[in-house]
Amino acid sequence: MGEIKYNAPDHYLVDELFSEEHKIVRAAIREWVDRAVKPVIEDYANRAEFPKHLIKEMGSIGVFGPYIPEKYGCAGLDHTAYGIIMQELERGDSGIRSMASVQSSLVMYPIYAFGNEEQRMKYLPRLASGELIGCFGLTEPNHGSNPGGMETRVKDMGDHYLLNGAKMWITNSTIADISIVWAKDEEGIIRGMIVEKGWKGFSAPETHGKWSLRASVTGELVFDDVIVPKEFVLPNIQGLKGPMMCLNSARYGIAWGAIGAAMDCYDAALRYSLERIQFGKPIASFQLQQKKLAEALTEITKSQLLTWRLGQLRDQGKATAAQISMAKRNNVFMALTIARETRQILGAMGITGDFPMMRHMMNLESVITYEGTHDVHLLITGHEITGIPAFK
Repeated sequence: MGEIKYNAPDHYLVDELFSEEHKIVRAAIREWVDRAVKPVIEDYANRAEFPKHLIKEMGSIGVFGPYIPEKYGCAGLDHTAYGIIMQELERGDSGIRSMASVQSSLVMYPIYAFGNEEQRMKYLPRLASGELIGCFGLTEPNHGSNPGGMETRVKDMGDHYLLNGAKMWITNSTIADISIVWAKDEEGIIRGMIVEKGWKGFSAPETHGKWSLRASVTGELVFDDVIVPKEFVLPNIQGLKGPMMCLNSARYGIAWGAIGAAMDCYDAALRYSLERIQFGKPIASFQLQQKKLAEALTEITKSQLLTWRLGQLRDQGKATAAQISMAKRNNVFMALTIARETRQILGAMGITGDFPMMRHMMNLESVITYEGTHDVHLLITGHEITGIPAFK
């Protein structure tokens, strides 16, 4: 039947809602993912290794902090463009998108939003280029969904702070040059600070044995009497609002990214179903395979419309945390379901590395948990509906 050219599903002509700039950005990132990520990602996932050689390339194509002004070495795009970039990166792999999400929303964003001009000029251009890599220290061994209960502490020693504690499940931890760390001071107020690699008492052991996000670096951050000079503290934020604003930006990107994973699974299943012959005809001709494909297209379409509208709201400064939470929850569950269902279309071939479904499926089991679990996001919507927080 000949090769079927990849064409992202767009059943409701959502393309017409994007600007020419959005389409140019998408085409550039899509071309890079097809050329640089897809040929190598299965091998790196098998070896449980992150393709570090791609980081500088990611910087050169502008995926780090793309919504931050050009003054700081970034692209100065809108939030819809950022979402589109995350979608295309996750079409390659959730680990690639996770690295970009952390660098953009959890490292560059807090420096830009909460830092001073000296901190911005010192770090943002080098983070944008990929010269520096960052990570975000919030989650702790005893505090995941309840970050306000963090036990990491900073003590004011006059001209510096003394930092003690530990963070875990930290993307980029072992390769990061800087960490955005959140800790409580003596008054119990949460403060954000920049901690540089190599400081005495600071270590970042890697987490091994993962069955998910294998092509991604995950580890811990351990602080044992780490001296943090006061000029490394983010001056323009106090309290849990700071890390929550960072997570809102990351969750927004995840809502778009998950669509990319779903698109990749859908495309692979559609191609296979048209080429695989059983009982003398393509399996695409059978009702149950068409049901899977039709349901996948329907759910992708709904998620595309959800994120497009969310992008509009975010660009207008109107998107609420609860709206972002709803999109993150819905779209990741959608993508995970599509990965599972489209895997079945391929039968036994679907469990091999020749096709992307199992890798996406395993990755999405992490994505549905991090940046707020599936259940907690549901309760955030419940709180919006009833006015009663059920997670406290």
